[in-house]
Amino acid sequence: MAELNLRVPVVTLVEFMLDALAAMGIPADDAKIIADVLITSDLWGIRSHGVAHLKMYHERIQAGLQLPVTRIQVVKETGTTAVVDGGNGMGMVVGNHAMQLAIGKAREHGLAAVAVRNSSHYGVAGYYPMMAVKEGMVGMSMTNAHPSIAPTFGVQPMLGTNPIAVGAPTDETFPFLFDAATAIVPRGKIEVAARAGQPVPDGWVIGRDGTSQTDSRHIIGQMNQGAAALLPLGGLGEQLGGHKGFGLATTVEIFTAAFQNGAYLSGLHDVDSQGRPQFLRIGHFFLAMDVAHFIPLAEFRRITGQMMRELRSATLAPGQARIYTAGEKEHENMQLVLAQGVEIPPGVQKALDALRRELALSGHDLGF
Repeated sequence: MAELNLRVPVVTLVEFMLDALAAMGIPADDAKIIADVLITSDLWGIRSHGVAHLKMYHERIQAGLQLPVTRIQVVKETGTTAVVDGGNGMGMVVGNHAMQLAIGKAREHGLAAVAVRNSSHYGVAGYYPMMAVKEGMVGMSMTNAHPSIAPTFGVQPMLGTNPIAVGAPTDETFPFLFDAATAIVPRGKIEVAARAGQPVPDGWVIGRDGTSQTDSRHIIGQMNQGAAALLPLGGLGEQLGGHKGFGLATTVEIFTAAFQNGAYLSGLHDVDSQGRPQFLRIGHFFLAMDVAHFIPLAEFRRITGQMMRELRSATLAPGQARIYTAGEKEHENMQLVLAQGVEIPPGVQKALDALRRELALSGHDLGF
């Protein structure tokens, strides 16, 4: 097994994912959606949510924590709203369906919101606003998750990393796309560091004793046991705005759980009080706004594009080469990955090789 990062062509990786997902018992059409969400994350350079998660989904299916066949039910609906039950299936399939539903309603009524219950990990949050952007709309997506963030002045993991993602069309070659966890970093970055055997920076994770934790190899287990927690955006305490990150994470919890009467906070565990496996019952929230119902789309694109250009033209801090606006780095990384392939670090190589053997996919040559 190679100990260096290797690049795998995008087409090769997608073909492997499709066959792997089929071997897990996932229907072909659903596998296409899941593979597209995963490869989009790798194209954007968000390694924590790309192909690196493929083995995790297999393990969750094997453990009975989510179902390979996704049976979606719309349990309540109006012209501009819906509540969707994901049937504890594949979160990407549920998310895709829910956002398509919101887009269809917004096209008719101007804006629409869809709340989802009984879902699972839905991949990179920014994928779903981009679905709306491609239709000339502004999109938003949020999800709650397994408890990872400690509330300000606390040390117990209570809130998920609870990302907020917003996308808007511009007149540039790439849209505005903001996608960020409400923790200092998403849980996936800890997992990436652990696979690489590297420590995480001081100030990301707090232990039960209130001290900073940096050993990535032990942090995930400690978080699962409630013995360590990610800090909210802004970090420890209130001096640098940690309470604001705490408030944002709580806002996401409200949107993703209260609108659909679903699980939240400590209820989002994959084991029950007796230690028996259970569905996570994750909640999502999606919003689509059809720009043309407010202002001509071309005018909206011009305004948002000019905002981005004006921001990038601001006076630079000493030693800095340029200012980026949200979505710009992802666009540039996509061009690089399409040309050179997806960079696969040694830890992910080992995970994919193990998955290849478990699913008997010997016909796939990934180069490692």
